[in-house]
Amino acid sequence: MTDILMPALSPTMEEGTLAKWHVKVGDAVKSGDVIAEIETDKATMEVEAVDEGVIDALLVAEGTEGVKVNAPIARLKGEGEEAAPAPAKQPADSDIHAPSVKALAPLAGKGLGEASSRATDISREGKAAAPSPHPTPSPASGARAVDEERIMASPLAKRLAAQLGVDLATIKGSGPHGRIIRRDVEGVKGSPVGATAAETPRQVKSLEQMGIAPGSYDLVPLDGMKKTVARRMTDSFRDVPHFPLTIDLEIDHLLAGRVAINALLEADGVKVSVNDLVIKAAATALKRVPAANASYSPKGIALHHHADIAVAVAVEGGLITPIVRAAETKGVAQIAREMKDLAQRARDRKLKPEEYQGGTFSISNLGMFGIKSFASIINEPQGAILSVGAGEKRPVARGDTLAVATVMTVTLTCDHRVVDGAIGARFLAAFKAMIEDPITMIV
Repeated sequence: MTDILMPALSPTMEEGTLAKWHVKVGDAVKSGDVIAEIETDKATMEVEAVDEGVIDALLVAEGTEGVKVNAPIARLKGEGEEAAPAPAKQPADSDIHAPSVKALAPLAGKGLGEASSRATDISREGKAAAPSPHPTPSPASGARAVDEERIMASPLAKRLAAQLGVDLATIKGSGPHGRIIRRDVEGVKGSPVGATAAETPRQVKSLEQMGIAPGSYDLVPLDGMKKTVARRMTDSFRDVPHFPLTIDLEIDHLLAGRVAINALLEADGVKVSVNDLVIKAAATALKRVPAANASYSPKGIALHHHADIAVAVAVEGGLITPIVRAAETKGVAQIAREMKDLAQRARDRKLKPEEYQGGTFSISNLGMFGIKSFASIINEPQGAILSVGAGEKRPVARGDTLAVATVMTVTLTCDHRVVDGAIGARFLAAFKAMIEDPITMIV
C-alpha cells in the first residue's frame, strides 16, 4: 500500500482544503491522472497521481479544511495487492500512520512528486518493521528527521538566529524531538538574552475583554487567505524599518497617450489601462535605478536582474499579487494582455504559485476607488511598494500663474535597509519623468 499525502503546493503552505475528489474507491489511476483539487490561501490547484495503482481508500472527505501538509489523504494499492483492513477507530495521536507523517514533515515545500515517492519508501520499510504506536525518536535523529539537511527550528528561533548571526547547525535543540527553540538561540555565547523582547508574541485580548458586549456582533471566521495576509502584513510592519516618499504627477500627457495607444490596438482587441502604463514605467525606472530593485537578506543586498512587478488584485476574501515577469522587456500591449489574464485567474483562484510568488517590486492602485493617496505595507522580501492614487483635476503653478492639470499622487514605501531616501528619490524622479512624458519610456 502507498499513502497519498497532502501536497505542499507552495514553499509557505502549511495546510489546505481538500475541495474535491476526482476519483473514488476502486478507480484505477496512473501517473499524471488528476485525482483531487486542493484549495490553498491563494488558489485552487489540481493534484496529479505520481504512482500507478487502485484507490483503496479516501482518508479525507471532500470539503475538509485545515488538512496539514504531508498528512495521508488517500491510500493506493498496487497491482496484485489486497485491500488493507479498515483501521480501528483510535485517537489521532495513536494512528499507525502518525510516524510516517512526522517523518515526512520536513518535506513540506518540496513538491508532490518527491513527497509521494518518499512516502512510498517509508511505507514499504514500515511493512518490514511496523512502528510502535508511540515512537520516541532519539535526540540525535529528531533534530534532522528524514531530511538530513533540514534543521528543525521554530520560526521565532530561525528569525532570531538570522538577526544575531547564529548558525543553527551548531545548536542542540531542547524542544520536542530536538527542535531548536528561542531559548536555545538566546543561550548561545554572546547572544543577548534581553535583545528579543520585541519578538515575544503579544497576548491578544478578546473583544469582550476590551469592552465589546457578547452577542452584539456577528463573527465571520478567518479563511486561509485572511490568516496568511494578517500574518505576513503584521510581520512586515513590525520587522521591516519602513518609510514613505510621496510625490504628485501630472498625467495629462499619459492619458492622451493611452487614448492614442488604444486606438492603434483596437483591431487587436487590446485595451491598455493607466495601471498597465504605470507597470511599464515602474519597471523601466527600476532598470534605470537598479539599487531600488533590491531585497534585503542577512547575507547582503540582492540586486535583481529583472523587474518582476507584483500587482495587487482584490479578490473575494482578500487580495493577491500576480506578477508580470521581466516587465521592463515587454511592451504595454503585452503587459495589458498578461494583466487581464492574471487578474481573471486570480479572481477564479486558478493562479499557479510561481505566478504570485517571488516578485521584486509591488504596485497597489486604489485610484479606481477614488482614494487620493495612501501608503502600503511592504511585501517581503521586496524592497519597496508603490501606492497609486486617483487622478483628479487640481490647480498647479505654471511659473507665476495658476493652471489646471490632472494630478495623481503616488507614495513609495521603502525598506530602509535596502532603499534609503536617496535611492527612493532617484527612483521616483525617473518614474515621474516617464509618467509625465510617456515617450521617454522607450528612449
